[in-house]
Amino acid sequence: MQQGLRAEIRAVVAAADFEARCDSWMRGFDPAFSRKIAEHGWIGMTWPVRNGGGGRSNEERLVVTEELLRAGAPVAAHWTADRQIGPSVLRHGTDDLREEFLPAIMRAEVVVCLGLSETEAGSDLAAVRTRAVQVEGGWEITGAKIWTTAAHVATHAYVLARTGPPESRHDGLTEFLVDIGTPGLSVRPIRDLVGDHHFNEMILESAFVPDRRVLGAVGNGWTQVTEQLAFERGGVERYLSTYPLLVAAAEAGRRSPDRAVTERIGALAARLVSLRRMSLELARAIDRGEAPTRLAAELKLLGTLFEKDVVEVARYAFDVCGAEPGDLALLDDGLITIPSGSIRGGASEIMRTVIARQEASA
Repeated sequence: MQQGLRAEIRAVVAAADFEARCDSWMRGFDPAFSRKIAEHGWIGMTWPVRNGGGGRSNEERLVVTEELLRAGAPVAAHWTADRQIGPSVLRHGTDDLREEFLPAIMRAEVVVCLGLSETEAGSDLAAVRTRAVQVEGGWEITGAKIWTTAAHVATHAYVLARTGPPESRHDGLTEFLVDIGTPGLSVRPIRDLVGDHHFNEMILESAFVPDRRVLGAVGNGWTQVTEQLAFERGGVERYLSTYPLLVAAAEAGRRSPDRAVTERIGALAARLVSLRRMSLELARAIDRGEAPTRLAAELKLLGTLFEKDVVEVARYAFDVCGAEPGDLALLDDGLITIPSGSIRGGASEIMRTVIARQEASA
């Protein structure tokens, strides 16, 4: 699949100086590397040429994202903007928003954090309490968002806020693009189990957002965010975040062959092939202009289960076959990653609900 492109991205990755790690799309923040990727036209590569994009297929983009994550490359500086905010601006943004954001995203100048989850809402976005009140020239937003990855290094925040009455749930939600430096917006760090900082709490206290920064139609946020989550949940990062660890485990089994290790690695490899086929199907659906929410939810759920098993198999392989120092660093990364895997991007229970509802309505 796209062997020329695959060879090109591998050459760029091989020439770069970074330490491979798991969860590199969240933990690997390197703006210089993202700018290098941008120079090759690999950010916004599927967007229409008329909007400055590459006009390439989502299948081609899949090749690029696969190779970056396989290598554990530091892609966090551009990942969210390229993966879902750019496509959302293309689908729902005004001409002014497209002109403001799309070229900057493609140059890797925009880092976007997602203001979705809240302490009282969790993965239930219909329960968000953050509120936007219309004022002269725009909106004032008040509320709090949690688990906001990269907010401390972001240039902009995507914020889902309630503009209708509290009881409306799915109705009356609106999307906004907010400058991180906006007065009234503050960021507080949330450190993970080992003290690393990539999560944050984002507080908005009457933060003013001009009308031009409304994304899409006022009150149509539920429909729009549901489409957007198909881009977030259906990416290869849902099953390739631990790929460097899987390779390390396979190498341990090669150095000191053990039948049980070989069988477990083989079973994971078979599952990986199936997940890749699902990703390819999803990419082709997006190329057809579809918003494949069910397939994205299925891929996210199965990917979460796969990555959990990668960590367990790697732990077993290193125990039985021995490990190199770098192997244990990757295992530490994987162990830290797994607890959040079933929550971020939507809890596994929510994914099962999405799948069941889509099946019931089919």
